[in-house]
Amino acid sequence: MAMSIAMVAVGFVATAAAQPSPPPSWPLWPDGAPVSAAAGPAPSARHRAPETVRDTYVANIHDPSLTVLQADARHANGAAVIIAPGGGHRMLVWQNEGLVAARALNRMGVTAFVLKYRLAREEGSTYTIEGDAAADLRRAVRWVRAHAAQFKVDPQRLGVMGFSAGGELVTLVADHAAPAPAGKADAIDGYSARPDFQVLVYPGPLGVPATAAGAAPPAFIVAGSNDKCCAPPALALYQQLLAAGVSAELHLYADTDHAFNMGQRSERLSDVHWPDRLADWLADGGWLVPGGGKAGVPAPAQ
Repeated sequence: MAMSIAMVAVGFVATAAAQPSPPPSWPLWPDGAPVSAAAGPAPSARHRAPETVRDTYVANIHDPSLTVLQADARHANGAAVIIAPGGGHRMLVWQNEGLVAARALNRMGVTAFVLKYRLAREEGSTYTIEGDAAADLRRAVRWVRAHAAQFKVDPQRLGVMGFSAGGELVTLVADHAAPAPAGKADAIDGYSARPDFQVLVYPGPLGVPATAAGAAPPAFIVAGSNDKCCAPPALALYQQLLAAGVSAELHLYADTDHAFNMGQRSERLSDVHWPDRLADWLADGGWLVPGGGKAGVPAPAQ
């Protein structure tokens, strides 16, 4: 019996030691994020309160950051995507709309950066969606471009992907003109905040219609046809981008409502396989090929 207990203990230690370490995170503003004028005065301290994690949801974010999940070197292709999870601007659906999405992109050879952005509708928040949360995503685009060599990604094949509330941020950043950065400018602010492509997953209505659709990057949009919140803006944005001459693809899945994530929460095969359609779109656009996809325009017919 003593030997059996010892063997179990050794096995437990070995299993614990084999657990992968969490992916690294990087602050977007090492000296603290600037606060928009609409949000009022900045907090007196950088860390007004620590981030909170309940189940798989993250809240109370005051220092925006990127968590980096690099594609395996055996098939990494240099493409990169910044992911903005949803959560109604009250929390972040960190696991199902953040890390799960990142690992799916990793399997496509894409390096993923999951964004923790400030939450404007959290109880007691003084942040704004347009002024602060969108600024976090713009800063993330600039930050990844500034650190592209470090993470072995192509700064001209950088996309943004947002779920629900995170999709609203994608729309505000990709389909609207960027304001001047708030606060004191630094070297990172010299990089463009315009993504090379955009992926909107059941995006919320904020930001539709777009004010700069003609300058928007190519778009992949997916939603459920039963989603009363987010199917209408998905369709409206798609139609607006097409009218502006922007390459866009839309998937509206029958009998599907909100929050199907990367397909893992649905019994419908079409929902389960929607990430495959994203992989097809990325490949067709040239985004998964080194040196490809720059203009999002298909190659001329032979």
